[in-house]
Amino acid sequence: MTGRIDKSYPTVCGHTGPVLDIDWCPHNDQVIASGSEDCTVMVWQIPENGLTLSLTEPVVILEGHSKRVGIVAWHPTARNVLLSAGCDNTVIIWNVGTGEALITLDDMHSDMIYNVSWNRNGSLICTASKDKKVRVIDPRKQEIVAEKEKAHEGARPMRAIFLADGNVFTTGFSRMSERQLALWNPKNMQEPIALHEMDTSNGVLLPFYDPDTSIIYLCGKGDSSIRYFEITDESPYVHYLNTFSSKEPQRGMGYMPKRGLDVNKCEIARFFKLHERKCEPIIMTVPRKSDLFQDDLYPDTAGPEASLEAEEWFEGKNADPLLISLKHGYVPGKNRDLKVVKKNLLDNKPSVNKKSGLIGPAKGVADGVSTMQNEAKLDEILKEIKSIKDTICNQDERISKLEQQMAKIAA
Repeated sequence: MTGRIDKSYPTVCGHTGPVLDIDWCPHNDQVIASGSEDCTVMVWQIPENGLTLSLTEPVVILEGHSKRVGIVAWHPTARNVLLSAGCDNTVIIWNVGTGEALITLDDMHSDMIYNVSWNRNGSLICTASKDKKVRVIDPRKQEIVAEKEKAHEGARPMRAIFLADGNVFTTGFSRMSERQLALWNPKNMQEPIALHEMDTSNGVLLPFYDPDTSIIYLCGKGDSSIRYFEITDESPYVHYLNTFSSKEPQRGMGYMPKRGLDVNKCEIARFFKLHERKCEPIIMTVPRKSDLFQDDLYPDTAGPEASLEAEEWFEGKNADPLLISLKHGYVPGKNRDLKVVKKNLLDNKPSVNKKSGLIGPAKGVADGVSTMQNEAKLDEILKEIKSIKDTICNQDERISKLEQQMAKIAA
């Protein structure tokens, strides 16, 4: 369906300021995270068959940024781990299952963060910043592993993403305002592996990456085209493949996960192009004569099952994505509801319910929560008793003063 939707169409509307970024959860097709100008991150559970009424209640609100939140990105392999970055130059990594900020990187960026990207197994992140630096960061050790000053010398915004082999791909501008793309090895960031100059348009190039085929699609803001390149480990490393052109410029672009594609039509990418007044799907296919499944187009791809629980990742474990075959198309399983259990502060170690895979009503946590609720109630009752006592004391004083005044009048 293309075009405008009805004005009365239900929406997700809980933020008090404009929404600046959203990210669908890779491990639950019904869960979406949003970052907003209101300085919060909200996580939403979309009903199984879509919205029938507007959704105003998020599953959890994550508060920790002091300025607007322009970036949200789910961890690729660990369940319930979400990264956010704001205009306070801070990156926060949350355990959504407990609503806690577990890692805060607030002294690594001296200027606005343009984008953040996880690597394949989620052990590292890379960031592009207004200070013209590209940084590779180990978030759990809270260390900068590698950085490159002036990765692109131009003043306009850059982007940096991790590739499956651990290299970093960047887009930016030269000092002469030409659009550039570059490939870097984090083990030696002195010189790029490859650097290409494209053209003199001023739209920021947004990279979309398919790790299965090593293709990068570059969508320029305000362009009416999408260029795509194959990344290889032989010179010239970044190979131009083709350009998709259309008449209308794109204001923004979304990208369908691989398992949402139609393998029977040899579809290798689907974009959602935002125009001024509509959203249009753009489908990329490889023409093949055979009706058989094309193994070379569809290597096994990252499936919806998480490889790790949040606690395991925070404790230092890493795991690659669990892959699935698309041979018979992707049939979605039943999504679990996202349950958020606020952590019991008296108990250092939350238990994880391995069966459901959620940090949910596992006995230890559930007991902890009920204990907390009981203590909270007790606190409330004690406060009320104290308040009543204070009121009685005040009334006693008032009565004795009145008695003294009456005694004086009577005398």
